[in-house]
Amino acid sequence: MRLSDRLDGPRPSARLPRDGRWFGGLALVVILGATGCRSLSGTDETTAPSSAPASASRPQAQSLPTLRFERYRLDNGLEVILHQERRLPLVAVSVWYHVGAINEIEGRTGFAHLFEHMMFQSSAHVGEDQHFKILRQVGATGTNGTTDFDRTNYFETVPSNALEVALWLESDRMGFLLDTLTNKSLQNQIEVVKNERRQSVENRAYGLMQEKITKTLYPKPHPYYGDVIGSMADIGAATVADVQEFFRTYYTPANATLTLAGDFEIPAAKALVNKYFASLEGRPAPKRPKIPAPGIKGEVRIDFPEPVGKLERLVMVWMGPSAYEADTAALDVLAHVISGTRSSRLDRKVSFEDRIAQSVTAYFYETASGGRFVVDITAAPGRTAKEAEVAVKAVLTELKSNPPTEAELRRALNTTETSLIRGLEQVGGFGGRAELLQRYNHYLGDPGKLAWDVSRYRSITTKDVSRVYERYLGDDRLVVHAIPKESDSAKNNGAKGDTK
Repeated sequence: MRLSDRLDGPRPSARLPRDGRWFGGLALVVILGATGCRSLSGTDETTAPSSAPASASRPQAQSLPTLRFERYRLDNGLEVILHQERRLPLVAVSVWYHVGAINEIEGRTGFAHLFEHMMFQSSAHVGEDQHFKILRQVGATGTNGTTDFDRTNYFETVPSNALEVALWLESDRMGFLLDTLTNKSLQNQIEVVKNERRQSVENRAYGLMQEKITKTLYPKPHPYYGDVIGSMADIGAATVADVQEFFRTYYTPANATLTLAGDFEIPAAKALVNKYFASLEGRPAPKRPKIPAPGIKGEVRIDFPEPVGKLERLVMVWMGPSAYEADTAALDVLAHVISGTRSSRLDRKVSFEDRIAQSVTAYFYETASGGRFVVDITAAPGRTAKEAEVAVKAVLTELKSNPPTEAELRRALNTTETSLIRGLEQVGGFGGRAELLQRYNHYLGDPGKLAWDVSRYRSITTKDVSRVYERYLGDDRLVVHAIPKESDSAKNNGAKGDTK
């Protein structure tokens, strides 16, 4: 590529996307009419496992949803996934760098998140704070970046005729970020991240409680220890040399996946990807760490003096398997059975019968190093975390004598699948097609796992839900009572935030 091409970039078009109010109905097309494709490994994703039960109350195997895609690599190692969807003149552009908190070492917490901020500041051919501005000019939506324990992603959805603009921007910061890195620009983003930590952790209700939970579940030297955003000390200690080393190690094309989903011609998209990314320097991708999930032995209890929140809160956590491993789908369904609707067991008891809770939820959260089954209740004014814990234990005890019913299972499965299909109505954004392809590719090594994912849920039985309950939701658990510092309970209990 000529330097002038890189310097000027493609000319943004002033044309905005056409109106597209007919998104609805896409779910029906996806679930009933989509056909599969073969990935690089040759796996055909159109066939459901033979173990899926045939039941009139559940969708049949032949209606399994699939997404067509093509996957290939550039010579510098960049992985590319293309999914064509021509219904609206939009293209989702998603870049996943396979780096997150799991790659950090003690004393360098928060580096992955800090670097996410640096990627939006400037690069060799894009001026300071111009990234968002340029995308807004071409009608982009959903422009953002996020960091979690296992990955960092950057994404935007642009009108089809602005695809080249988005690819130019993404490639420039992938290849030329360090050209504009200075101590001044680093210090600027360090202060931004520190302020974000104040807003999202230290001055946010129950933020420090959540950090305490993570530290307890993942003690040092596990890289998940603390919060993804990092500690104030580690954020402030970052140097230009540290950032340069981090970029060269993890922001190589070989450690990234570019996914395009939407309205484009595949040959033209390939030509643009080659134009903007093929000339970038290729460096070997670091090995992805495989870190066993820590466990909890016995019941660990924490009375946490909550400095911001005004209501007592109960959080109970049990450790489970890592992302997409056996039993993860059944644990997700178990969470739906326990909580999620007005008629689910825990919601009914704490919200309507005992009127203990202002809010209640149960969920299973998956990461590469273990999953967490969480029950989280914020007590109503005048009610206590202790009362909430008694209610949770009563509901869990009842599950033994009164196992989940087929009706509860069907409701949980319908909720799960409906949420998935709604996400597929979008090409971009959280839960959209581009991000779903990225997620499967990151954790399973194959973006074509949609049919497999749906089929593993459809094959779950009530016996499976009871089995995972017995196996995982035992006495090995973390129990946290967050008690506002000025509350009567805090004064009576003498809560000091100690782990007992």
